[in-house]
Amino acid sequence: MGPAEPSGRRPDPLGDRTGWVSLPVVSTPVLFVHGWAGSHEQTWVRPGITALVADAGRQVIGVDLLGHGTAPRPHDPAEYADLTARVVEALPDGPVDAVGFSLGALTLLRTAVAHPDRFHRLVLAGIGRNVFEPDDAGTQRILAALEGDAPAEDTVAHAFAHYAQGPGNDPEALAAVMRRPRPAPLTAADLAHVDCPVLVVVGDRDPVHPADELVAALPRASLRVLPGVDHFATPESFGFIDAMLEFLDAVPS
Repeated sequence: MGPAEPSGRRPDPLGDRTGWVSLPVVSTPVLFVHGWAGSHEQTWVRPGITALVADAGRQVIGVDLLGHGTAPRPHDPAEYADLTARVVEALPDGPVDAVGFSLGALTLLRTAVAHPDRFHRLVLAGIGRNVFEPDDAGTQRILAALEGDAPAEDTVAHAFAHYAQGPGNDPEALAAVMRRPRPAPLTAADLAHVDCPVLVVVGDRDPVHPADELVAALPRASLRVLPGVDHFATPESFGFIDAMLEFLDAVPS
């Protein structure tokens, strides 16, 4: 399935009184990828975001990353070496529009670097400087919080740990995701392969802000900064939802 095409009238090879026939709209599917400790249901379905996209006549494709939601949940960190595999498996034959948050956005970005022809447009939320500067110390703080060893004043680490303890989650699997073997950080040369339009959305209270270097490295990227929004609030913020729907031409009529 290719990029969205307007409905309209085309020459009728069989001929009729007018010589034209009406063809249906062909719309690009929208694929959603959640962040760490989330799921497609929790991040995108329950807040009504996928319903808005469906109301605009778009097919929705949901991906649960390994260790999350309905996906298998191994406890061996080595099993999580390639998080892009489930995204690639979910891709249809033609290009898609895709929306990712946090770990989902990082995973989409790596998938697009490897398979740039599979994407029509990308919305990447909750990532920024961490694309080029992985926060290994922050990862260790979150792991300490998951194990009950983080200092009380480390509110960010405790917030992530609390999120991991949410209904239906497997904290041991989520810790394994955190401990997975990490590929080399992406470079500006890598991102030059992503030639589709990209919208980067980040809150100005998100630790990964700013995202200027990321936007500059992507050939066709634009940036939306959400005032007063932190990392966890990003997916349900009206600023993000409005920007995403407008960028994808998916505003319900």
